[in-house]
Amino acid sequence: MNKTNMADAETLESITEHERILQEIESTDTACVGPTLRSVYDDQPNAHKRFMEKLDARIRNHDREIEKMCNFHHQGFVDAITELLKVRADAEKLMVQVTDTNRRLQDAGREVTAQMEEVIRCRVQQRNMATTVEKLQLCIPVLEMYSKLKEQLESKRYYAALKTMEQLENIYIPRVSHYRFCQIMAETLPKLREEIKDISMSDLKDFLESIRKHSDKIGETAMRQAQQHRTFNSAVQKQASMGFPKPLYTLNGRTSTQQNGLDTEEGADEDDADEEVLTAQDLVDFSPVYRCLHIYTVLGDRETFENYYRKQRKKQARLVLQPQSNMHETVEGYRKYFNQIVGFFVVEDHILHATQGLVTRAFTDELWNMALSKIIAVLRTHSSYCSDPDLVLELKNLIVIFADTLQGYGFPVNRLFDLLFEIRDQYNETLLKKWALVFREIFELDNYSPIPVENEEEYRSVISRFPFHDAEIEKQQFPKKLPMSQSVPQIYIQVKEFIYASLKFSESLHRSSTEIDDMLRKSTNLLLTRTLSGCLQNLIKKPHIGLTELVQIIINTTHLEQACKYLEDFITNITNVSPETVHTTRLYGLSTFKDARHAAEGEIYTKLNQKIDEFIQLADYEWGMAESDGRASGYLMDLINFLRSTFQVFTHLPGKVAQTACMSACKHLATSLMQMLLDTELKQISMGAIQQFNLDVIQCELFASSEPVPGFQGDTLQLAFIDLRQLLDLFMVWDWSTYLADYGQPTSKYLRVNPSTALALLEKYLSYFFIIASLRPECLSASLVILLLPFLCLANANPLQSLPRVRTLGCEGISLRSFALRAAYGAAA
Repeated sequence: MNKTNMADAETLESITEHERILQEIESTDTACVGPTLRSVYDDQPNAHKRFMEKLDARIRNHDREIEKMCNFHHQGFVDAITELLKVRADAEKLMVQVTDTNRRLQDAGREVTAQMEEVIRCRVQQRNMATTVEKLQLCIPVLEMYSKLKEQLESKRYYAALKTMEQLENIYIPRVSHYRFCQIMAETLPKLREEIKDISMSDLKDFLESIRKHSDKIGETAMRQAQQHRTFNSAVQKQASMGFPKPLYTLNGRTSTQQNGLDTEEGADEDDADEEVLTAQDLVDFSPVYRCLHIYTVLGDRETFENYYRKQRKKQARLVLQPQSNMHETVEGYRKYFNQIVGFFVVEDHILHATQGLVTRAFTDELWNMALSKIIAVLRTHSSYCSDPDLVLELKNLIVIFADTLQGYGFPVNRLFDLLFEIRDQYNETLLKKWALVFREIFELDNYSPIPVENEEEYRSVISRFPFHDAEIEKQQFPKKLPMSQSVPQIYIQVKEFIYASLKFSESLHRSSTEIDDMLRKSTNLLLTRTLSGCLQNLIKKPHIGLTELVQIIINTTHLEQACKYLEDFITNITNVSPETVHTTRLYGLSTFKDARHAAEGEIYTKLNQKIDEFIQLADYEWGMAESDGRASGYLMDLINFLRSTFQVFTHLPGKVAQTACMSACKHLATSLMQMLLDTELKQISMGAIQQFNLDVIQCELFASSEPVPGFQGDTLQLAFIDLRQLLDLFMVWDWSTYLADYGQPTSKYLRVNPSTALALLEKYLSYFFIIASLRPECLSASLVILLLPFLCLANANPLQSLPRVRTLGCEGISLRSFALRAAYGAAA
C-alpha cells in the first residue's frame, strides 16, 4: 500500500512539474525554450516520455480549441475576405497613385535633399570647426610656451627656460593633459631640465677653465692698480712732507698741482696713467656662474652646485700655488706666480660679493690660510736660491705689492710681512756677498800709494767723495799727495751705496724710522765687521802684498776708522733718528779697522822677519879665518840699507807701529845672529871669525843708534843687541875672570850672557883651538890652561854651582892661574 501511495505521489508531482514546464514553453520566447526543455531531461530517467505524452495531450487540446474558434469565426472570416478582395482593386489604384506621387515628390525633393545634405554637412563642419577652435585656444598657449621654451634654450637663456617649464607644468599642460602631444611634452620637460643642468655645468667648467687662464691677467691688472695707488699715496705723502700744495684736481689718473703759478702733472710719464681702470668683471664673463647658480637654485639642487664649485676651486687653488721649478731664476717667474694667485682670489672676492652664499667668507678665509702657508713655504724655499740682491729686492717689491693688493680685498697679510723680515736677512747676505766682490776688486785695482793731487779741482773731487780734513796738507802747495790710497774713498762710497741698497729693502715695510735705523745700522755693522774685515784680512794675508802695501793698508784703515763717525751721521740724516736715542745701535767700524790694522801690523812684523831671514841666508862666514877682514859683511850692509829704506816708509805710520816694527826687526836680527853662532852644525869657530862677527854686530848697533824710527828713548833700540854684545865682548876681551866673579850679580858686566850660551860658543872655539894645537904642538903651553879654565868651570854638570866654588877658591887666596894649572893637571891625569 505504501509503495502504491508513494508511486501515486510521485506521479502527481511529475504531472504538476510537466504542467509548469508547458506553461513556461507557452509563455516564454522561443529562444529561451532550450533551458526549459533541458530541465525535463534533468529530472527522472523516464520523465521525458511522460512529458511527451503530456505535450501531445496539450497539443490535442489546443487543436480542438483552434478548431472550435475557427468554426465560430468562419463566416466573419469569409466576409472579411470578400471585403478585402473589393478593397484590393482600390488599393492597387491607390498604390499606383502613391507611387506616382512619390516619384514626383522624389523628383521635386531631390535638389532640396542635396541642399539639405550640404547644409547638414556645413553645419557639421561648422560645429567641428568651433570645437577645434575651442580646443586650439586651449592648446595654442601651451604650444606658444613650448616654442618660447625652445627659443630660450637655443639662445641659452636657461634660467628663463626653467621658469617657462614651471608655467607649462603648473598652468598650461594640465588644461589639455588628455592630448597626446601634451603627454609627450610633459615627458620631455624632465629631460630638458637635465639637459639644461648638463649644459650649465659644462658652461661652468668652461668658465673655471677660462678664469684659470685669465687669472694671470686679472692679477696683473689688480697688482698694477695697487702699485699705482701706492705710488700715488707716496707722492702725496712726499708732497706733504716737502710742503707742496695739495692736488687741485685729478684727471685720467694724473694729479695736477699748482706751484709758482704753473700747473704740473705727476705721473705724466707713466704709460698706464691714461688706461681705463679694469676690474675682474671687465676681463672675465661671470654670467656662467650666475646662470648655473640660478639654474641649480630653481632645480632645488643648489647645495650640489655649491659643493662642486668649491671643490673645483680648491683644486685650482692647489694648481695655482704650485710654482715652476725655475721660478727663482728671474723676477718674471715670481711676477707670474703672484699674478695667478692674486687673480684667483680677486675672482673669489668678486664671487663672494656678487652671489649670495655660493662662497662664504669662511670658505675664502680657509682658502687664503691654506694658500698663505703654501706661498710662504714656496717663497722661503725659492728665495734661498737667489744670489742676486737686485732679484731679491725686486722679489721684495713684488711681495709688498702682492700683500697690498690682497689686503685691499680684505685678506690678512701680516705673515707675508713677517716673511719679508726673513728675506731681508737673506737680502743682506746677498748684499754682503756682492759687496765682498766689490771690495776685493777695489783692493785688487788699488796701487797702494798716496793719492796724487795736481790741482784744487782734483782735491775737491777727492774730499767730495771722502771726508778728509788735514790742515797741514791743505796748506801745502799743489801738486801734493793725500796719505790714503785710491781704495779709501772708493770703500767709503761703496759703504754708503750699501746703506742705500739696504735702505731700499726697508721701504714700504710699514716700519717706524727707529726700526729702519736699527736695520741699517745692523746691516752696516755686518758689512764692516764681517765682509770688509774679512776682505782686509784676506788682503793682508796675500803673498804678493809687500811691506809698502801693508804700510799703506794701515794708513788706509786709520782714515776709514776716522770716517766711521761720518757714516753714523749719514745714517742719521737718512732715517732722521737721533744718535742719542736709547736703542740706537752703534757702528762697530772702529773695532773692525783696529783689528785689520793690528793684523796688518802683525803681518808687517812677520814679513820684516821673513826678509831679514832671507838676508841672513845669504851670510857666508869663514868660521876658521885667522883674522877679520876689517869691514862688515856685505849681506849685513845690504840688510841694514833695506831696513833703513823700509823704516823711511814707516814715517806715515802711527809712531808706536813704526817703533814696534823697528824693535821687532832688531830683536829678530839679534836672535838670528845669535842662532847663527850657536848653530849645532857649526862645530869650530876661530877668534878671527868672532872678530868678523863682532864687526857685523857693531854695524847693527850703529844702525840702532842712528834712530831709524823716531821716538825711542835713549839706547832702547840698542838693547836688542845687548846679549850679542856682552857675549862677543866676553870672548874678544877674554874677560872670564870678571864674568865668573860677577856672575849672578845685578851689576855684572856680562849679566846678559847665559852660561850655556857661553859654554856652547866656548866649545866651538876650543874645538877649533885643539885642531890648530894638534897641527902645532908648540902651542900647548900655559895659554891652554888659561883657555881650559872657563871651559872646565862651565862644563861642570851644574855650572851655576861650579862658578861660586871657583869664586870661593879665589876668595881663599888661590890665584886663577894656579887653579887652572891644577885643573889642567887633573884633566891630564
